[in-house]
Amino acid sequence: MRSIAVRLVILVLMLVLSRPFEALAKTEHFVYFDNTDYELHVYKISGMEKGKRLMIMGGIQGDEPGGYLAADLYADIALRKGDLTVVPRSNFLSIIKHKREINGDMNRRFSRKSKEYYEDRVVEILKGLMAESDYFLNLHEGSGFYSDERKSELVNPDRYGQSIIADTDIFKTEDGNLLELGKIARSVIEGVNASIEDKGHYFHFNNHRTFERDSSHTEQRGSATFFALSTYNIPAFGVETSKEIKDIEAKVRYHTLVINGFMDEFGIIRENPKIALDPPKFNYMIVSVNDGETVLHNGEELKIRRGDRVKVVDVDANFKRGLSVDLVGVGTANDLKKEFILEDPLAVLVKKDGFTCGEIRVAIDDNSNTVKYPVSSSSRLKYLVIERNGEKMALKNEETATIVRGDILRLADAMVDRALSNEIKVNFVGFVGDAANNTGDDRGYTINTARDLWVKYSEEMKGKNYKIDITTKLNRKIGTVYLNIEEPVMDYLVLMQNGREKRCYSSGEVVAVNPGETLAIADLKTNVSRNAGVKLYIDGYGDKGEKTLNIGDVILDDPSSNLSSTGLRLSVKREGLLMGQTTININIPVASTAPGF
Repeated sequence: MRSIAVRLVILVLMLVLSRPFEALAKTEHFVYFDNTDYELHVYKISGMEKGKRLMIMGGIQGDEPGGYLAADLYADIALRKGDLTVVPRSNFLSIIKHKREINGDMNRRFSRKSKEYYEDRVVEILKGLMAESDYFLNLHEGSGFYSDERKSELVNPDRYGQSIIADTDIFKTEDGNLLELGKIARSVIEGVNASIEDKGHYFHFNNHRTFERDSSHTEQRGSATFFALSTYNIPAFGVETSKEIKDIEAKVRYHTLVINGFMDEFGIIRENPKIALDPPKFNYMIVSVNDGETVLHNGEELKIRRGDRVKVVDVDANFKRGLSVDLVGVGTANDLKKEFILEDPLAVLVKKDGFTCGEIRVAIDDNSNTVKYPVSSSSRLKYLVIERNGEKMALKNEETATIVRGDILRLADAMVDRALSNEIKVNFVGFVGDAANNTGDDRGYTINTARDLWVKYSEEMKGKNYKIDITTKLNRKIGTVYLNIEEPVMDYLVLMQNGREKRCYSSGEVVAVNPGETLAIADLKTNVSRNAGVKLYIDGYGDKGEKTLNIGDVILDDPSSNLSSTGLRLSVKREGLLMGQTTININIPVASTAPGF
């Protein structure tokens, strides 16, 4: 019987090990109402193990940044168990305007069937997301500090701040189950308050008694939490930090403490998100004028002729989400990727969640040759825009960038003073996109830096340093940027032993384990951004050959299985390049020769 069990275990492991090294956990990003002022971004995060789904929503009222900044942190989270639906900015237009509401309070429109305003269209999407969820949290900021008894003008039962709100203490579902909302909230609050030093900032349970006739909060019958609870019978809570707390990072931290508390309560196992509240920093924008593109930094001026067509194509900043562009006096609240014919000078504002973080000026000069001019002797490269593994970076003339071998590049375009895009060539020296028709212009080609580069054209023919020349069509050089290529390296591999203890192993280290112990892949750290293209392999299962692994896979087999004499080898590779290797040795005890009794 034991040998049959061992074979079954091995069979299951072989099936598991046949999957590619793409984490079982995944994040899906959905965009609704694309290129509108109320664009809605939804992130669905799946854990490596099945569990319940929690929906986290922020920004339904645009003057409450604590909520949407906290929700934003969870869009990048990794989960070991359970699922999340994250809607960081459910009312983006009100966030851009930094107003509670635009056409009406979105958090009072869930009981309506109207399609009159954009808020109603967004609400319909939110309702659908609720229907897919097992729990719901709505993040807010409220006035004052909630208290069961009146202590002052700011601390009393009519205030909302520092409270977890439910529409009732106990709710009976349609199938007769009891949802003990008050008990859940109080359990979360007990854990949260233990982490808060200032007792004045403690959270309290706030029962709105919304279903009762004598409730003082009947307006909440149109709210998101009431709809989720009464329609879909899922536990729903409002989380309110206080507007009187002026430290935005403190409010975000309080929100994350509460969110994490609910996740623990619901059995959703997480990796804690980092609270990164760096000041918004606008790096540059790419602007198209009559189909020619240029790059502009904060404070710079763009000269155009009256009647030119202008479009902000892209914005680069230290935050990816919550960005908008406002061409002041024309367009709408968010003019990113919208084309306008301009007749007058104006300001172009870059905003992060409604707060201005950058500005350029557009000036009218009918004698300007900003865009429609021939290449001249004074033409010089301003920026080369390169996509690296799908992310854009802009390099100045003579600038050097460091990449990792195996990175996938695409030369997007070059911005040149006094030259149009179609009047220049961008030549990656050491790469040929089309050998049959080599024009010397390598824009648009996909370049695999592990396979597609010619070593003999690198500096000193060592395959590490390359240059990209920008020239006129008559081959006059007008700029150069440089690329230094690092080898991909495994920093360390994190293994979990016996389901609880994590240990880090560098390349070359040996992992010693005993029979009966479990060993799983917990994490992998490399010098490759987001481990793009990195694969993890295991070898040593006799003649089974090399197999690919996933984060979370159990890799320890019964010692009686067919292991090679060298044990199990874990190899980290990128494009076939070995980045690091760790060996697992199983301490198989020597059989006793003593006579039995």
